Amino acid sequence: MREKPLILVFNKYYLPGFKAGGPIRTLANMVEHLSDEFDFRILTLDRDAGDRQPYAQVEQGIWNSVGKAEVMYLSPDNISIHQLVKLILEVSPDAIYLNSFFDSTFTQRVLWARRFGRLGNIPLILAPRGEFSEGALDLKRGKKQVYLLLSSLLGLYRNLTWQASSAHERNDIVKSLKFLKQENIKEVINLAPKNSIGPVTISSGRSGQALRVCFLSRISPKKNLDFALSVLREVSSGITFTIYGPKELASYWERCEALIEDLPDNINVVYAGEVHPSNVNAELSQHDLFFFPTRGENYGHVIHEALLAGLPVLISDQTPWKDLEEHDVGWSFSLSDMLVFAKKIDEVANMEPASLLRMRRKAVSFSVNKAEDAKSVSDNIELFRTAASQGSA
Repeated sequence: MREKPLILVFNKYYLPGFKAGGPIRTLANMVEHLSDEFDFRILTLDRDAGDRQPYAQVEQGIWNSVGKAEVMYLSPDNISIHQLVKLILEVSPDAIYLNSFFDSTFTQRVLWARRFGRLGNIPLILAPRGEFSEGALDLKRGKKQVYLLLSSLLGLYRNLTWQASSAHERNDIVKSLKFLKQENIKEVINLAPKNSIGPVTISSGRSGQALRVCFLSRISPKKNLDFALSVLREVSSGITFTIYGPKELASYWERCEALIEDLPDNINVVYAGEVHPSNVNAELSQHDLFFFPTRGENYGHVIHEALLAGLPVLISDQTPWKDLEEHDVGWSFSLSDMLVFAKKIDEVANMEPASLLRMRRKAVSFSVNKAEDAKSVSDNIELFRTAASQGSA
């Protein structure tokens, strides 16, 4: 093993992309925190999620310096198993890091190459990124169950190191993959941004205006915008609800539009489009509450971003963010009870401005403390060093 181990990362999307959300932020944060310890090379697509055209500012098929990592952008037409094997052997990594279970290109093709004996003894780490949460598995469940069965019978996913970002995700993984041994699952939390932005400007009160609630994520069934809109139908207070994010599925957005049309007069909905990562904090800080009833997140970077912008968060219980109420920065509820979300929104709308201001300041402090968690960094270092040492043993 090299003194500074080389980690070859596979993920469908990476910077300068942003439309795929959390996994991109997870990897960018990882590189920022750990680049003194590891040499990161990243293989990814040459375009952002949903885009037909490649990035204009990168060169395909060669290594580009992006921050503290070297990144190679590949055309979708040039990612055969043979091509991936060639690149892996040229890089000769100390470990490979896969960032999806179901990705047919950047995970399955690598695993097939290993199954055919073409990767030698290079250790592999796999982070499922919340794909085994109940909400995620419910999407195309039949197709996923067939694949789980076949891949298990073929032994495609055996002898890997697995990363679970929380105890909750560990349980989800074990529930779906009966063949896994507990010792092969490492519970290592995703890293928050290393360098937080400067002081956040927080307004002192709404002065009788409607409560400003926002949603920021990919507009897809997993993120559950339709549930959020159904909740708002039960809210009696005046609400301005701003939706940010790319429309991932046209049919799903049409469903959401139908729900918007059916909302009562006290609810005003604004679709504000996509937000570049550099503008997220400024956009979020204009609101009073972040509402994100997701069907499943292995971390939820947007939750951290909302807190950092000074927003209390109202989310589902399908994320690792379990201590929000304890720190007086938000709430997490079961998706089985829609009315509890509506009731909480009405409560926030009726809060005294000074109380909401105190809560918003606590949200910022809480998020900064999360970003400075030294144990999370050391756990990530141990994950990669332990895996890399297996290849040199």
